[in-house]
Amino acid sequence: MNAPLPDPLLADLRQRETPAALIDALKARFAGRCATALAVREQHGRDESSFTAPPPDAVVFAQSTQDVRDAVALASQYDVPVIAFGAGSSLEGHLLAVQGGISLDMNRMNRVLAINADDLTVTAQPGVTRKQLNEAVKSCGLFFPIDPGADATLGGMCATRASGTNAVRYGTMRDNVLALEIVTASGEGIRTGTRAKKSAAGYDLTRLMIGSEGTLGVITEVTLKLYPLPEAISAAICSFPSIEAAVRTTIEIIQLGVPIARVELIDANTVRMVNVHSKLGLREEPMLLMEFHGSPGGVKEQAELVQELASGHGGQAFEWASTPEERTRLWTARHNAYFAAIQSKPGCRVIATDTCVPISRLADCLLESVAEADASGLAYFLVGHVGDGNFHFGYLIDPAKPEERALAETLNHQLVARALRLEGTCTGEHGIGLHKMDFLLSESGDGAVAMMRTIKRALDPKNILNPGKIFTL
Repeated sequence: MNAPLPDPLLADLRQRETPAALIDALKARFAGRCATALAVREQHGRDESSFTAPPPDAVVFAQSTQDVRDAVALASQYDVPVIAFGAGSSLEGHLLAVQGGISLDMNRMNRVLAINADDLTVTAQPGVTRKQLNEAVKSCGLFFPIDPGADATLGGMCATRASGTNAVRYGTMRDNVLALEIVTASGEGIRTGTRAKKSAAGYDLTRLMIGSEGTLGVITEVTLKLYPLPEAISAAICSFPSIEAAVRTTIEIIQLGVPIARVELIDANTVRMVNVHSKLGLREEPMLLMEFHGSPGGVKEQAELVQELASGHGGQAFEWASTPEERTRLWTARHNAYFAAIQSKPGCRVIATDTCVPISRLADCLLESVAEADASGLAYFLVGHVGDGNFHFGYLIDPAKPEERALAETLNHQLVARALRLEGTCTGEHGIGLHKMDFLLSESGDGAVAMMRTIKRALDPKNILNPGKIFTL
């Protein structure tokens, strides 16, 4: 495990004592599914963020809603934190046991419970991954479009309000979750929402839970919208003389109402990393990766219009990928950009950003941020779901060099301040976690964060559900 990074976010978070009596009670209830071995605890005490904190005191492997209810009820009895654990792919310290406690592993709750093809809905347990779900529903001619890149679990995707490459056409998790089953901080099970496509019944508790990062309840069942598999899918790449040209093309695509399914930006620096990692021969220039869904005629029309727009901004080397194998090769390379970047600087950690701005302000925000990053001399990669104004810098830092961490955080602060000034957000999809608590206050204001604290205290009066995340109490 990497040595802890000096970080003020972790310095003031107190550890709570986990009584031996609780560990004994968990072992009695769960037998071999309660682990205290250091290797297991360390695995459940880190994510893809740059933070390092002590591991949880025990790991419970849940197999049913009743398991979750019993584990949370026992933790509540002893006032001990509970942190739900999925794929471990979050980027903002969501999984860290900053106040000690129990990691509740949800991966064995991985059954697809009901596919209602006629209604375009599916109900699944939270440990089902997005790839597993799509394998289960494709024989019905359906798919679930939310694609954050990592093969994340549905529970984790709900908890962090995930989105990803398809959001420009299909929306985010917020738009695609119909109902949830939740275990509350006291161990009670409740349901929010139904399979109906709309409802005006009371407070929207489903939306309250989406994006709550495990601080208000533990998700034990998810009901989602599905979509018909497109009759035709075509992908294309196009290289540009500059990032500005690629961004201006994207803005025109969106403003003209082209129903493009995906439009991703990769800068030249990242293309080089991807070429090495995935053994590709892509032109090492700023690039858009695009995907079109619809009828064969509709896809052809969309692509021809986009090619014309791109040509007007100097776009070259417009290449098609119409077969599933070709599309998979392109999108695998895009999804592996994070790992390609890490490989380019062995031993590094990543300070990731995910600001999002109105599409009309995207060029201003992105170009100023690129200029700052280039001037800093710090290694970085840049990718973006630019169709909805969302982009990611990944600053590559040596954990043994505090000055690199400080420089990356300075760049991050400047980027967020710029995004907020342009009426955007500090996080388009990663969530707040530990890293963005100060940014949330800047974005939302004292009154809104105070209201969030009021909700948290009402639903979790003992502060046992993933404490120390989003805001401090």
